[in-house]
Amino acid sequence: MSSSQKSWQRPELLLFLMAFAVPLSFASWQALLNNFAIERAAFTGKEMGMLQSLREVPGFLAFGVVFLLLIVREQPLAIISLLLLGLGTALTGFFPSVIGLYLTTVLMSIGFHYYETMQTSLTQQWIPKEQAAEIFGRLIAVGSLASIIAFVLIWAGTNLFEIDYCWLYLGFGGLTMVIALIAWALFPQFPQHTAQHKHMVLRSRYWLYYALVFMSGARRQIFMVFAGFLMVEKFGYSVSNIALLFLVNASFNVLFARKIGRLIARFGERNALLLEYTGLIIVFVGYALVETAWIGAGLYILDHLFFALAISLKTYFQKIAAPEDIASTAGVSFTINHIAAVCLPVIFGLIWLNSPSLVFFIGAVMALISFSLSLLIPRFPEQGRETCLSR
Repeated sequence: MSSSQKSWQRPELLLFLMAFAVPLSFASWQALLNNFAIERAAFTGKEMGMLQSLREVPGFLAFGVVFLLLIVREQPLAIISLLLLGLGTALTGFFPSVIGLYLTTVLMSIGFHYYETMQTSLTQQWIPKEQAAEIFGRLIAVGSLASIIAFVLIWAGTNLFEIDYCWLYLGFGGLTMVIALIAWALFPQFPQHTAQHKHMVLRSRYWLYYALVFMSGARRQIFMVFAGFLMVEKFGYSVSNIALLFLVNASFNVLFARKIGRLIARFGERNALLLEYTGLIIVFVGYALVETAWIGAGLYILDHLFFALAISLKTYFQKIAAPEDIASTAGVSFTINHIAAVCLPVIFGLIWLNSPSLVFFIGAVMALISFSLSLLIPRFPEQGRETCLSR
């Protein structure tokens, strides 16, 4: 830390501040989306699948961050991305139509995915390997705290004050933009210890990481798109019900995310991922068969809790990666993650029209494939020992 910096002007505090800003927009957008789309834009599963595919296109193009780094550093790019996330969310409620929702979703998504790419890269560069799992857990906890605040305000706004969707979206998106400007004004430019590649990096020794990231993108879509849609379409959950469900999820993350990070550091990435995918097989089969609303809600909460174990993928890569590969691979891995994310919502949206259960049975098969791949992670991964097959 330079002599001109204050004691609180530390990289991890900047990461925590930005992590707090993201859910104010994204969690509120997500909590309101299904009801807003169905009530105001007459969405069916077909339109929802298309919207979610469009939302994932910026994630698919995340490799482009490598070229943006030629003209802007990672730290300011993260803050610019936050501003776009807030702006897209703020505009959403003013365009209650199919095309309007598609356009504002893409704008919001550009900000969200480029920020997430930068957060992963900066955390892996700024935080030592032995602390990374706990810091990633704390970032999840901080984001979940912001989500709790958003969900409480949504519940109060819709139940007590009957605030219209447009003002809810505007308020939460505006808060994210304000926090982004505060982060820009109050924190200095932190140095990078290793110069990052300014071109795409694809290395054969990272193949297992790429495969796990691809499967993670497929799994995430089933939760993000169809688990929530199941709650609204099949069980008739209202906005306040969905907000309450999200509130419970966020509360569990605040309580357990940091501890999960410590457990990953103690027991290793391999064991954590095997536990996650075993649980997901059970959860997805449960989604396919559930006929009771409260059981569906329980599966939804359990599903969300497993997301914290995905920290393991980030710390696994940090251990096997060359330091100069981190920024480029963060963008490339987001693109790989979103190959499935761009295609599956549309395909699954069409399957949903005929058999919602089949969507979740396919998800269980995907979780089984991920489980099998996780068996190849060494107990102590490092450069030169990326998989159990490495010599």
